[in-house]
Amino acid sequence: MNAPLGWLQLRHRPLRLLVALLGISFAVLLIMMQLGFRSALFESAVRYHEHLDYDIALFSPDSVFIVRPEAFSIRRLYQTLADRDVVSVAPVYIFPAIWKNPWTNQRRSINLIGFNPADKLLDAPGFDAARKQLQHEDVVIFDARSRPEFGPVAATIRDGKEVSTEVNNRKVRIGGLYEMGTSFGIDGSLMTSDDNWLRLFPDRSRNNIQLGLLKLRSGANADVVRDRLRELLPKDVLVMTKQDFVAREVAYWNRATPIGYVFAFGAIMGFVVGSIIVYQILFADVSEHLSEYATLRAMGYPNRFVAGIVLQQAAILGVLGYLPGLALSHFLYGRAAAATFLPLHVTPGRAAGVFLLTLAMCSISGLLAVRRVRRLDPAEVF
Repeated sequence: MNAPLGWLQLRHRPLRLLVALLGISFAVLLIMMQLGFRSALFESAVRYHEHLDYDIALFSPDSVFIVRPEAFSIRRLYQTLADRDVVSVAPVYIFPAIWKNPWTNQRRSINLIGFNPADKLLDAPGFDAARKQLQHEDVVIFDARSRPEFGPVAATIRDGKEVSTEVNNRKVRIGGLYEMGTSFGIDGSLMTSDDNWLRLFPDRSRNNIQLGLLKLRSGANADVVRDRLRELLPKDVLVMTKQDFVAREVAYWNRATPIGYVFAFGAIMGFVVGSIIVYQILFADVSEHLSEYATLRAMGYPNRFVAGIVLQQAAILGVLGYLPGLALSHFLYGRAAAATFLPLHVTPGRAAGVFLLTLAMCSISGLLAVRRVRRLDPAEVF
């Protein structure tokens, strides 16, 4: 009575079992990779939103996302100082520039951020030491985790050698390194002083900024101050807490672009493919053992006992197929992260979520396959 009949039936056809496990592992891999890339999309898109030092941000409502923001008047930033809880403000200039690879002379777009070097603007490894160099003219600091197409800048700097190149056809020197990383919209980044930024964009005005950062007094409620500033300032500027700013960027990538939809759709397709594979395996097994199931029914075993055998098989397939899929996903995450510099890693929450999805996938397939057993009439079989 306690014999694992489901496992015995699966083991009876080892080749079919292997095919089923490969199919489930592929489905798990597909779901894990799609969810991983989707998570990396959102996580990488808000690197700067999360690591900039601020409590409230000002942003143009005409800006789509942070890589190509629209400008607004710097007066809006200084108007916020009228609020009793705002203790300091920091104007930030952001726009893509053209980087010349000093080794290959190839040119490509790079994100360029300008700010006052006296401001501890960013929480990133190497930033505090590197920003001191920005007091000099035509000096920039380079994101060491930028794409390799920009050249071996980080390795050369770490070897103690100097790197000079052109940005927007103006000669600059790399004064140091910091570490931030790439995203789906940013292949690489530079940071420099506001004066240097304006030298690199001579057609732009100092009075028009792309981002304004506010620091509040200790103990101030950012949501309350945000609401007050929204009443104070005209509607030509967005007032957002850090959480609001992050949520706005994530919403753009999730809804306004097809990338988030594609990754979500890929995960759904993995679920569907896995369900079909498990259903075919279980349905074939049920069809081959109709006489045995009919015998059990004729001996008096209830439907739930016979159906339990099929569901037991589904659960076993789910567990055994999940493990190799998870292991392969972990390996591919590492390879993809090394190639793309995206934050790809297997999180406990995602691993547990995909495991539950796998069990659900196999259970649904098992319930569909067991319908034939429930309708089984022993008299018809014999």
